[in-house]
Amino acid sequence: MKMPPVIDAAFFAPCGMNCMVCYKHCCAKKPCAGCLPGDDGKPQHCRECRIKNCVREKGLAYCFECEAFPCRLVGNLERSYRRRYGASLVQNSLFVKEQGLAAFMKQQLKKYTCPHCGGILSLHDAECSECQTKAE
Repeated sequence: MKMPPVIDAAFFAPCGMNCMVCYKHCCAKKPCAGCLPGDDGKPQHCRECRIKNCVREKGLAYCFECEAFPCRLVGNLERSYRRRYGASLVQNSLFVKEQGLAAFMKQQLKKYTCPHCGGILSLHDAECSECQTKAE
């Protein structure tokens, strides 16, 4: 899958993840539509996400809108993403809160577009969806 010229705002998950760069989206034969639009094509842990359900129950769009942010649920996911992928969902969320979603997605576009072929570099394994090269 090639990186689109603009990443749709619907790909920003409540927790701070850019779903466009999730391996289940960019490297799957049938990509999912992101966290919020529906559950088709998603792995079970995404369909049953407690963070997504919490945000919906509170009538919010994103975790950073909650007065308890970052809560225990977000903190647990944050630790996992920092350790495993070197990414901070809390920093992503704060960037969106302070600078806006369009600015965040523009930054993500630069960071996760394969310089060799224009494919999508997966956050989870740093592999390009098109040419399978690893990000440097």
